[in-house]
Amino acid sequence: MNNQKQQKPTLTGQRFKTRKRDEKERFDPTQFQESIVQGLNQTGSDLEAVAKFLDASGAKLDYRRYAETLFDILVAGGMLAPGGTLSDDMTRTEFCLFTASEDLETMQAYAQVFNKLIRRYKYLEKGFEEEIKKLLLFLKGFDESERNKLAMLTGILLANGNISASILNSLFNENLVKEGVSATFAVKLFKSWINEKDINCVACSLRKVGMDNRLMELFPANKRSPEHFSKYFTDAGLKELSDFARNQLSIGARKELQKEVQEQMARGDPQKEIIAYTREEMKKADLSEQAMISIIWSSVMSCVEWNKKEELVTEQAIKHLKQYSPLLKAFTSQGQSEISLLVKVQEYCYDNIHFMKAFQKIVVLLYKADVLSEEAILKWYTEGQLTKGKSVFLEQMKKFVEWLKNAEEESESEEDEAD
Repeated sequence: MNNQKQQKPTLTGQRFKTRKRDEKERFDPTQFQESIVQGLNQTGSDLEAVAKFLDASGAKLDYRRYAETLFDILVAGGMLAPGGTLSDDMTRTEFCLFTASEDLETMQAYAQVFNKLIRRYKYLEKGFEEEIKKLLLFLKGFDESERNKLAMLTGILLANGNISASILNSLFNENLVKEGVSATFAVKLFKSWINEKDINCVACSLRKVGMDNRLMELFPANKRSPEHFSKYFTDAGLKELSDFARNQLSIGARKELQKEVQEQMARGDPQKEIIAYTREEMKKADLSEQAMISIIWSSVMSCVEWNKKEELVTEQAIKHLKQYSPLLKAFTSQGQSEISLLVKVQEYCYDNIHFMKAFQKIVVLLYKADVLSEEAILKWYTEGQLTKGKSVFLEQMKKFVEWLKNAEEESESEEDEAD
């Protein structure tokens, strides 16, 4: 009995050891690498066959555990050591991205291999994105041709939505930027990305991850100017990217300017000082008066807490706008600026429901304060309004517009009599 009891654990332990040995073979990185390399050597440069091999191998090999190894091999032919060099003691294959032809068609075919692999094994998505981030940090370890291929592939993958534009963060690495590697790589990347999608799609992807305002960081601090950025990418054949970046800088400058104007108002700075400061910043940022009046209006309307009752908010608005009418007047010297202000007032009254009935009274106040001219109001009434609340606001303005027209006719009649 005692002997029998002692034998059972021995048998169980033996089975457990056997299972452990099987798992070790299955989870051994060397074994995994050899299996992938052998399969790639057999399929060669036939990427359709490569895709089928990878699809089938996922059922036998542990892609989840060795995702990094898998992607290293597919890109560089073997496991990469820190810095981007191939590990000396590991098996390699000559059939990988880095040894492929350096042309867009081949890179598109490789992108399809990765796309099929990730669609088949969804859990590889995160690991693949991390791999791309790592490869970008290793750029100095690759030769020029390898960088070009990786740049083209990355652009195509971004266009296909296989990876997020947040991977571009790796390009802001200080060493890569300092040696000009980031900017050169970005040219190839954006060319292939824009080749697949237009600049609007690229811009949308950049905005989603907050990269739209960071492209200047591709250059060292002493070269981070709109002029240098524009010239560099325009000369490289990427004028659309240059124009996009310039527009983003303008938007950023507007936001900063609006924030500063609001702070000046909150401190109670004299309006003359606010006007002088704003005009100076307007020149620096190359902003039009139309753009400026929109900023001023938004600043004026943001620096007060409005009453929630409709019957009280109109009175509050009139009092507040009367106070700031000199500031508004300073940036409506052009007819188009007046129309821009009227459109902003219309938009604001529509978006803030408590102001719906205040529109006409605000316009009349701005007219009396010489912020708006009768010409601008009449032009807005006939052709310049937005669709937002159009019928409501036109009805509100009907009597005042009739009065303006009659006043204009009387004035013309008096002038004729004087002649």
